[in-house]
Amino acid sequence: SRTEGRMKVFLRYEDNEDAALHKLLKITLPKSWKNGPTSRILQQFVESYNANETLGVANPLSESELHLAIRKPVNETSDETVLVDIPSNAITIEVIPDRSDLFVMHGPSQTLEDISLIANKETERIKALQESTVACVHFGCKNRFPKGGPYPDCVHHVAPPVFHETAKFWSCCPTKKAYDWDDFQQLPGCQTGTCTNVKDDDKSDEKQFLGGSDLREALGKATKLKSIDDFNTSEAAGGSEAAPVLDRLRLVMKEMGIENELFDQVLNGIQQQKGLSDMDSPEALEEVKAELGSKLKVAMKSIAADQLRIK
Repeated sequence: SRTEGRMKVFLRYEDNEDAALHKLLKITLPKSWKNGPTSRILQQFVESYNANETLGVANPLSESELHLAIRKPVNETSDETVLVDIPSNAITIEVIPDRSDLFVMHGPSQTLEDISLIANKETERIKALQESTVACVHFGCKNRFPKGGPYPDCVHHVAPPVFHETAKFWSCCPTKKAYDWDDFQQLPGCQTGTCTNVKDDDKSDEKQFLGGSDLREALGKATKLKSIDDFNTSEAAGGSEAAPVLDRLRLVMKEMGIENELFDQVLNGIQQQKGLSDMDSPEALEEVKAELGSKLKVAMKSIAADQLRIK
């Protein structure tokens, strides 16, 4: 186990513009250090650095002016990482995984108590801000402003978000999808206006977000079976049958194990490749249908050719 084995860490000093003054130090921690404070690790690095005849003379370090940091994910779903300070009096084995990269950074260390105090102050600041301000009720606007104004400008969406399986998008902008929460937060609004904390009377019962059942309901209405008269009327008016075809294909693909998100991604890719800005127009839908049909035909021919080569 980690408590019984030999624990190693890699200390990196890179917080200096002069790369010649950087240092990487690999340390195998004494057994007693694992249940001791992390400050021992920093102390060991400073002693090793200053003992170097070149580094110690050119850039002597002081333990009291340094701290340790470790990289951690921004959140549970993100690959992006940030440097997080390590408390100087935290128990090593509780905050540092075996074989971690530790970064020696300029700036005094903080204790667990110091960090807790800072966090409490930030919590109080946010609480006071929330008590003295109100949030804009427009979809996607993150502004807060004083009660009674002034009311800032905002960029927002006109309809609620959709969270369906792994896809996230605004129902007013269905062609702009995200599959990560941070990316969804960055999707730009489609309307400009002025912030308000009062909902319109006709939107007081509006859902705050939509899910799969809402999409299926909408899709059911959109793909209602047409009568012959309806079909002839649509054709005579120049209407496109591409949308129903793509909707039916999307459902069939789902039954075959091909995720809706992947299907939508392919359609969005074709739209971008073709430079189509209005996916609701009959011409754009027909062009997307034709391009997708062509690509599926190529894929089917490739499968057939592989089957002929199989002995």
